[in-house]
Amino acid sequence: MPKPDLSRLDTLSSQDSDFDVDSFDAEDFNDSIDNELENTVLRLSDYLAAVELVIKETFRHSVWVKAEIRNLSSKGGHYYFELAEKDDDGKVIASCRGNLWRFKASRVLTKFERATGMKLERDVTVLLNVTASFHPLYGFSLAINDIDPSYTLGDLARQYAAMLERLSGEGLLNLNKQLPAPFDIEHVLVIAPEKAAGLGDFRADADKLESTNACHFHYHYATFQGNHAPKEIRHAITKGMLTFRKQYERDPDVMVIIRGGGAVGDLAYLNDYELAALVAEQPVPVWVGIGHERDSVILDEVAHTSFDTPSKVIAGIVNHLASLMQRTQGYADAIQHLSQQQLTQAAMATERQFSAIQSSSTHNLQYWKHLSDRHFTSIEQHAKFQLREVSMTTESNMQRIRQMSYNQLARTTDSIESLHRSTKYNSQKLLSEVAKQVRYYQQVVLIQNPARLLDQGYAFVKNAEDTYLNSVESIDKGDFVTVAMSDGRFKAVVYDVLHDQDS
Repeated sequence: MPKPDLSRLDTLSSQDSDFDVDSFDAEDFNDSIDNELENTVLRLSDYLAAVELVIKETFRHSVWVKAEIRNLSSKGGHYYFELAEKDDDGKVIASCRGNLWRFKASRVLTKFERATGMKLERDVTVLLNVTASFHPLYGFSLAINDIDPSYTLGDLARQYAAMLERLSGEGLLNLNKQLPAPFDIEHVLVIAPEKAAGLGDFRADADKLESTNACHFHYHYATFQGNHAPKEIRHAITKGMLTFRKQYERDPDVMVIIRGGGAVGDLAYLNDYELAALVAEQPVPVWVGIGHERDSVILDEVAHTSFDTPSKVIAGIVNHLASLMQRTQGYADAIQHLSQQQLTQAAMATERQFSAIQSSSTHNLQYWKHLSDRHFTSIEQHAKFQLREVSMTTESNMQRIRQMSYNQLARTTDSIESLHRSTKYNSQKLLSEVAKQVRYYQQVVLIQNPARLLDQGYAFVKNAEDTYLNSVESIDKGDFVTVAMSDGRFKAVVYDVLHDQDS
């Protein structure tokens, strides 16, 4: 088996540089080569050496290549890449190995990290300056000469902008922001990396607040850097909500997502669409404090409220509770003042009504007594007048008239006595009716006393605008009301509104 004359390749190469392109017939040249090699058997090493030579001569110039890092490892200061290109469907259509040798690695990686604030990781798209390389033993690879950090930054920016546009188009960007701010913060679900410095700062103030029983914090942990970070955070959010609902049969008042300070490049791991969509769709306000001041992450965009640091998040909770206490104390003072005013006015009105009824009753009694006396005097005078007329009759008719007078006098006397008894009975009956009316008016006044109504279980109800309520039409579910009873007041939140037809 004759060994091919590989030096002939050099000859061909040197001849190539001098030949006339216009007169060159590639097809005839290939046919000539094919004829020479058709019956030649080469050793693998010789054939691969020829391939190596061809690659070196053909691709000896460095070029810029865009690729995605599928995997990355290092050994002895050398860095070994698995590079790939994907189509629009995410299918790999090309792949090869890449090597960043030790004598270049330090310079290239340091420049990249300083410019981007992040380390090279898998799934990052990069622009590489490469030279083709082929080794008979290790095969084809790309020798990496340099990495352009500006391209990676631009790619991340393009991904961020595309993510914002998608969230906005799907109605998720402002979904959580549209939730009303919590009235009271009793339970807080906290998602954070375990044992992080930022979490320690947060818990220092959170534990003080919890010791007063003003607020309770429920912690669930996840990793906030690395490619697996978004998945772990999503898992922590889902698990935290399910656990809280199972224990309390309701949602927490606020969800808090916090991360302390760290490398700027770590923020890129939080720019995940699935994570952002999950945060946006939460049924409770989400407050985030990612531990940065200049750079934004996608969680800042979709959250209900964004803070620079975890410490500012807990400060926001403290300020919210302090403001609530001040408002509540103001409501209580206003209710107490108004209630005292109402009770004073009611007492004065009751006193005036009682005095008026008493005066009217006394006047009526005096009037009926005077009228009865007048009737009695008139009857008595009339009888005496008749008696005098009878006495003045003639003597001749005295006997007859006397007898008639006696009869008339007897009848008149009976009539007078009967009328007197009747008048006295009617006067006494009238006085009894008047007395009953007086007692009735007194009972009405006592029943209308607001203090008596409160003692019987009734209550005054006012809304947040300090207006007394007398109908369920003025109340909505979730409204804040204040209830005044006979021995004090309390605040409440309307759980449900039932009309008469509902009951």
